[in-house]
Amino acid sequence: MNKRTFIKSLGLLAASTTALGFDFKNLSDFKPLLPKSIQKGDTVGIISPSAATADRMEFTYAKEAMEALGFKVKLGENLKNRFGHLAGTDEERAKDLNAMFADDEVKAVICIRGGSGAARILPLIDYNLIRKNPKPLLGYSDITALHCAIYSQTGLITFHGQNGTGSWNSFNVKQFEKVFFEKELVTYQNELTKGDDLVSKGNRIQTLKGGTVEGRILGGNLTVLTSLSGTPYYPDFKDSILFIEDIGEDPYRIDRMMSTLQLNGTLAKIKGFIFGQCTDCKPGGGYGSLSVDQIMDHYILPLNIPAYTGAMIGHIPRQFIIPVGAKVRMDADAGNFVMIETVFL
Repeated sequence: MNKRTFIKSLGLLAASTTALGFDFKNLSDFKPLLPKSIQKGDTVGIISPSAATADRMEFTYAKEAMEALGFKVKLGENLKNRFGHLAGTDEERAKDLNAMFADDEVKAVICIRGGSGAARILPLIDYNLIRKNPKPLLGYSDITALHCAIYSQTGLITFHGQNGTGSWNSFNVKQFEKVFFEKELVTYQNELTKGDDLVSKGNRIQTLKGGTVEGRILGGNLTVLTSLSGTPYYPDFKDSILFIEDIGEDPYRIDRMMSTLQLNGTLAKIKGFIFGQCTDCKPGGGYGSLSVDQIMDHYILPLNIPAYTGAMIGHIPRQFIIPVGAKVRMDADAGNFVMIETVFL
């Protein structure tokens, strides 16, 4: 995941708040917009708002996965395009997103993959159109840019979870069905894995600060989230529960990004904190680097809020599908959180 390229693209985020037609001063009081519910037999649209897909079989996998879930599938007009590392030009990728929200036949929008580049299309998204046609949008990693922008501009609850080409194993399929078909108020509790070891080591949580708290859950990929800082597309985190994850980042970069969340006031606003998986984020070269554990302690413990690490969120095969912007109750001692209100119309 080449997130450095993503960061360089942020010069395109200069659209004015007036042009976007939203009063950012009232974000903390803005009531989230609920998407319409979906069911088997509906049509879902597959788009590629970020990086290009190199292997043509990936398009087949994504289509077949959605069909196996019980959906009809509509592919974005520009889904298979390529412009450098991107899945088409900014205009083409934004056009597919807008078209899927405008299409009455399409009931949900699935992002085929992340990578980088979603931030480039944020000024080209028709947020008024999305407000008038609220639908579920699913994806993670670079799709964090869309979750943040759509929530900050419209209040629509979107879903941080598997991309179309992700792993649709039994855990992910079961959770998808609970969230979207059964409309269950899901409890997000890690599934422990033990194998042949004496103790369970997979998916263990660590409580940084115990306690329970309620708030709207916001966040996503740490690199993408912090790169939106200072733009109109950065959400208001007042009284929220922040969740973050990342992949392939040296701890010093994690430290720099956590420092950004501190300096821009995000950490001072939140009521709870959940850190997922940081895949391949171990310090290199022996001593001389902070560990991720030390970094979390440094920034989170002084906040004196419920917090835990190790949630099944991130670049891992089995991961939670989180309704971004939904109200949840978090229990840092138990290492879980639960939806406490419906997320569908």
